Parts: sequence; structure tokens; C-alpha cells
Amino acid sequence: MPKILVTGANGQLGNEIRMIVSNYLNFDFIFTDIDELDITKFSDIQNFYSDNKFDYIINCAAYTNVDKAENDTINAQNINANAVKNLAEISCQYQLPLIHISTDYVFDGESNIQYTEDAETHPQSVYGITKLKGEEFAKNAYRYFIIRTSWLYSSFGQNFVKTMLRLGKEEDEINVVYDQIGSPTYAADLAVTVLEIALKTFNTSEKNLSGVYHFSNEGSCSWSEFASEIMTVSKLNCKVNPVLSESYPTIAKRPKYSLLDKSKIKETFGIKIPFWKDSLKNCLLKMNENI
Repeated sequence: MPKILVTGANGQLGNEIRMIVSNYLNFDFIFTDIDELDITKFSDIQNFYSDNKFDYIINCAAYTNVDKAENDTINAQNINANAVKNLAEISCQYQLPLIHISTDYVFDGESNIQYTEDAETHPQSVYGITKLKGEEFAKNAYRYFIIRTSWLYSSFGQNFVKTMLRLGKEEDEINVVYDQIGSPTYAADLAVTVLEIALKTFNTSEKNLSGVYHFSNEGSCSWSEFASEIMTVSKLNCKVNPVLSESYPTIAKRPKYSLLDKSKIKETFGIKIPFWKDSLKNCLLKMNENI
């Protein structure tokens, strides 16, 4: 049975993939994080391949602390770029397809229309720069599927939804920026998309499917609108005050507008994408079930 290697398996997306593997019984899955496999070391990946002979790579590993990355450039570069270079080399050596997850932060956010896959990239932070470098390395793989996503959240790990739930219980009102526009992405929806792409590309050698794809939930909102919806659905009596980004300066610059055009992924792979409010409800319901 074909084996899929999932790196960064302890993150939000890796955990969501783990939750649905029973729906993909035609694959065996090998889940690793840094304790099992350090993808920043090429020799470690080489040895791991010799022992496990996997057939497909899904790279969920990433350095995602956007502000910390500004002063931790070496680690961000190693995980977001150099590790991808290693995976791409293994991909070529053994003819293994590679799915690599990237980010809307490769754009500068100065657009006022949705970003297509071939829109000009212009990252404004160390995080964005290293992720773009990772994309460039991923394109050297035997076959590659780079999926850019945005505003990722899930019932696993730390994320904006969990922060808002905590603050909603602790505070009567909070301030959240309203002048950054994008689309939230429920990692469970992205997990399904990733595995559907793996399923549809495993047995084909069509090089023309290789490329960059965009995925986020449908619709758009500001961070303050996202926060308000979290409070409403969770029935938390916490007022969300919309404020300008300049009221809350951050170490790393964020894109003001990062809506992704998802036409390509929908047309190429027949992906159906839920609306962001519906996916948020699904996530909050799952969180309540796990309490």
C-alpha cells in the first residue's frame, strides 16, 4: 500500500489530517514531527526514506510565529526554506510528489482585488520572505503542489479563535483591528483538500498539474468581524471594538488585504469550499464536544 509521509504532524493541519485518515484507506500514513524526523537535516530524511520507503510527501512543518521570526531569522529560514529544499531534493531523487503549505504573507497586502496564484509576490516580513523562499525550493521537486492559505485555525494548537474564546470569557470588551481583510481557514477543511489532491495526483504523472494553488474558506472579513462572529456563535457577552492597526503596532508587518482567489484549485481538482462562518461553527462545535 502506498505510504504518505506527513511532516509537521503535531501542528494544526497535521493533527486535522490525522483525524481523517480513516477516510483514505488506500494509503498508509507516516506522521512525523521534529522528534521523529528533523527535516532541516538532509541526511536524516535520506535515512528515514531508506527505512520507510514512502511514496508521497505532505509538508505541514512551518515556523509560524510571525513576530518572533523577525529576531529569529536563522530558525525561520531553516524550517520554512532550507527544510523544503531538502524535501524537494528527496522528491527528485526518488520521484515523490510533494504537497507544500504556504501563506498569504508572501503578498504585501497593497492590492484591492483577490490575489491569483501568479500575482506578484512582495513579502513584508521575515516569515513571508522565508515562506516565499520555501516555495521557490518546492518548485524544484519531482512534482509539486504548493497550497497558499490564510488565517489558519482549528481545535488544535494556539490560534486566533482560541485566543478570542479565552478573552471573551475574561473580558467585557476587547479591541480588534478592522483594517486587515482576509479569509479565515478552518484547518479541517484544508486537511480534506490536501488529501483529495494527494488522492487525485498520486497515480498521474501529469507535470502540468504541478503548481501553486490558493485555498481558504469562502467569503471575507476583517479580524474584528471574525472576532465578533466567534463571540456571537459562542454566546459570549464580550463587546468587540473595531480599531485601526496603528493602535496595535506589531513587530512584523501584516498584509492589509490578503484575499486569495481560489478559482484554480476549484476548477483543477473539483474542490468545494465551505463559507467561513459555516466552518467556524463546525470548529466551535467540535471544541465544545471535546470539553
